[in-house]
Amino acid sequence: MSDFISYGKQWISENDIQAVVDVLKSDFLTQGPEIRAFEDKLCKYTSAKYCVAVANGTAALHLAVAALQIKQGSEGITTAITFAASANCMLYNGITPRFADINPRTYNINPLEIIAQLNPLTKLLIPVHFSGLAAEMDQISEIAKEHDLYVIEDAAHAIGSQYADGSYVGNCKYSDMTIFSFHPVKTITTGEGGAITTNSKDLYERLLMLRSHGITKDEKKLSMNPGPWYYEMQNLGYNYRLTDIQAALGCTQLDRLNNFKTRRREIHKRYTRAFEEIPWLTVPHEPESISSCFHLYVLLFDYDHIKKSRSEVMEELHAQNVGTQVHYIPVNQLPYYKGISGDETPNADAYYDQCLSIPLYPKMSDIDTENVIEAIINLIK
Repeated sequence: MSDFISYGKQWISENDIQAVVDVLKSDFLTQGPEIRAFEDKLCKYTSAKYCVAVANGTAALHLAVAALQIKQGSEGITTAITFAASANCMLYNGITPRFADINPRTYNINPLEIIAQLNPLTKLLIPVHFSGLAAEMDQISEIAKEHDLYVIEDAAHAIGSQYADGSYVGNCKYSDMTIFSFHPVKTITTGEGGAITTNSKDLYERLLMLRSHGITKDEKKLSMNPGPWYYEMQNLGYNYRLTDIQAALGCTQLDRLNNFKTRRREIHKRYTRAFEEIPWLTVPHEPESISSCFHLYVLLFDYDHIKKSRSEVMEELHAQNVGTQVHYIPVNQLPYYKGISGDETPNADAYYDQCLSIPLYPKMSDIDTENVIEAIINLIK
């Protein structure tokens, strides 16, 4: 193999480049019309009523939790198999995260484990659509309704994915808000960037204000109005704005999302056909009713069977120009969280001991895909 195949990578087209150049030549580099255009496109794609574009996925999580105005000292529940931001966003807002175990087949949060973690302090659920596979949101939504809980879907991996009913992740039919990430390794990119969708006008207006320092110029919201220069800071907000440069890229990337999804699913299917009969590998499971826009392809390796450690496997694959990554170290095992959470997650721990993400991105060629397959199969010679 001549070129290194990373585990994830963006695909920038000439249309993407031209869209950015057009903004650079325009009057607005930030706080201009491209922001609203991108938000409107995301609403149209997901069928959500409102969208707020922000600086990154972590900012989206932070603002989404902040907009709920949950009392400090409360608790929230998320999955152990996620990036730290899914839990950090609670701490930013004075909420203690608790960690529920995963379904060992889907690697998503297990609704039964959510129930096991509930207590009178629980106010928030943050399920994660891990690798792009939609979590069991119908069950999670019912749990939330029964116990009067807020729900924020962490769909950082899942733009373009669909629920079992065929509707698109981000429509917020099962939640108060959904967040997306547009980092370069994600399905579409704005460089860095994120977004929050919701069907609540109140949450939407609160998010808009929090995104920009907690300041408003809206005459209907001002306590007084001495003149056109006047504004009020009514909340402690943040500068989490996206630029028009990034939003323009997001618009053209979004135009290609369905093509990206098709190609990701093709590669995913080819991998599964190649690996599903190999006894020392476990391929990812996708329920028949769900259509995932796969962000990751995670294999479980029986390292004892092949008599190699994960580090050795990663190093051997790297020598064959195949990049890999681990998604993720269980958050409750991270040193910082060991001092906060005593939650036990045996399924997440077992998953972590074996998981390894292999390359999956739409710009991969068929030859790239076959080279990855060959390199993995040849780990045992």
